[in-house]
Amino acid sequence: MTKVLCITRIVWLDMLRRKDVYVLLILLGALLTALVSLNIFGLGGLVVYVKDVGLLATWGFGWILAVHIACRCLPQEEQRGTIYALLAKPVTRLQLVVGKWLGAWSVTCAATLAFYALLTAMVVFQGGTAALDGAVLIQGVLLHGAVLAILCALGLLFSTRMHQDAAATLTYVLSFAAFIILPRMPGLMARASGWHGTLVSIVYHLLPHFEIFDMRKRMVHDWGAVNGATFLTVLLYGAVYTALLLAIAWLAFRKKRFSRENLA
Repeated sequence: MTKVLCITRIVWLDMLRRKDVYVLLILLGALLTALVSLNIFGLGGLVVYVKDVGLLATWGFGWILAVHIACRCLPQEEQRGTIYALLAKPVTRLQLVVGKWLGAWSVTCAATLAFYALLTAMVVFQGGTAALDGAVLIQGVLLHGAVLAILCALGLLFSTRMHQDAAATLTYVLSFAAFIILPRMPGLMARASGWHGTLVSIVYHLLPHFEIFDMRKRMVHDWGAVNGATFLTVLLYGAVYTALLLAIAWLAFRKKRFSRENLA
């Protein structure tokens, strides 16, 4: 466990060295500016509008950060040649995969929590504490964290066999499909038949169902929290899916051979 935490610390230090924290501050400033200055159709002062725009931006920024950080963790170690020093500690490849995932996930969650903190402050400023439902907010943040865990694991999985840009592109495409297209597939399955229906069904069940983690409408319209059993079931689904992706990432990474000819 100590070795995993050390690898996690490396991810954090790399984020600080790359000045990612300044990118985060810029994104926070952009979000603040958007929430304060945008006044489309005269809705700028409505708390519902502030929450809707803020949550959309929070999910978008979290998505970008998760994919960006997770997909660069392993390829940059190989490119620099530091992968040899890491594996000679000795550090097992499983520890390396889990440590990199934990680092990417924790960094992304910390950034996303900062977005939620800013959004909460803006909502309180616009409508007071009555505009917030603490139970829904806690559930929404935890479920969003589960989505980020899956995204980081997915990006890390692709990066075990691809360079950073290819892994990020594939992660963006699949996660976008899971976000946008997957919730509409039941209607397509009802009309499809034969091997087309089978293929659609396989894709529908294999891709992660991010829509079940999305609490934005409940948070925006104050619909209240979901019951505890449903909440825990969704969290368990996220944990199992993340563990499965990490297991596949480890299997793909443990037999990988590195060549110094590919070093930059």
